[in-house]
Amino acid sequence: MRTYLDFEKPVADLQGKVQELRSLGDDGDAVTINDEISRLEARANQALAEIYTKLTPWQKTQVARHPDRPHFVDYAKQLIEDFTPLAGDRQFAEDAAIVAGLGRFRGRGIAVIGHEKGADTETRLKHNFGMARPEGYRKAVRIMDMADRFSIPVLALVDTAGAYPGIGAEERGQAEAIARSTDRCLTLGVPNVAVIIGEGGSGGAVAIATANKVIMLEHAIYTVASPEASASILWHDSSRAQDAATAMRITAQDLSRFGIIDAIVQEPVGGAHRKCEDTVAATGDAIAQAFASLDNLTPEEVRRQRRDKYLAIGRSL
Repeated sequence: MRTYLDFEKPVADLQGKVQELRSLGDDGDAVTINDEISRLEARANQALAEIYTKLTPWQKTQVARHPDRPHFVDYAKQLIEDFTPLAGDRQFAEDAAIVAGLGRFRGRGIAVIGHEKGADTETRLKHNFGMARPEGYRKAVRIMDMADRFSIPVLALVDTAGAYPGIGAEERGQAEAIARSTDRCLTLGVPNVAVIIGEGGSGGAVAIATANKVIMLEHAIYTVASPEASASILWHDSSRAQDAATAMRITAQDLSRFGIIDAIVQEPVGGAHRKCEDTVAATGDAIAQAFASLDNLTPEEVRRQRRDKYLAIGRSL
């Protein structure tokens, strides 16, 4: 069963009628219903296209959080050959919210780091809904150290509501781990590319997304704090999350205009979850273009390009 968002109700109603008519056909009903099915499908597709041409920031937030949206494991499976995950931060434990390892991307050796939210109850609990603890970011630093040592470019796939805020994580130095991971991104002598594939929440995202090139999917979000958290802070009312989402300019379109991201990957009509393989393939093309633009740069030129990119943010607004 497809999961429909609240604002997709007109489409859900039409496609529900289509399913009912198909069931009648399966039962051997003598009435010809193919024409009616085609008419309803056309209306549903048109309604879906109209809805997705004028999504609000809050609606984009809902799309970015859609449970059927492709996750890290889907991108790794389709884009990365011979992916070999590496575990542990060599200090405390393995953190499954961040998956990291080595593989090949279109013939190029690559280090991959990304958040994994999980696709069902069991995997969501295993991966802690993509909210990493300090050991996850220390594992990311370990992978980046290895990539820098062997001149391997780094790809980050970002999809998290934020770093895990639990007591244990704070006791083990969550803020310090995020800061060191962000710093390691900035000091890499190899090109790094980050893709916001769903949610890019707070320091939990920035810790691995501080890259030479930052790409966002069309309906992804990238924000200093979740809309709910921001509403609680600003108005002491989390129910005003919709207002916060609009005020914070969290969409790919806004962030591209501000110069915070470098490219937007168009999603299929109705969001990435409707055609996962097509979305992943288009993202792969954008990643390849981003790395190609950084080829032949020396380590110092890579660092300078990255430094200049972030120093320039906000200066031209």
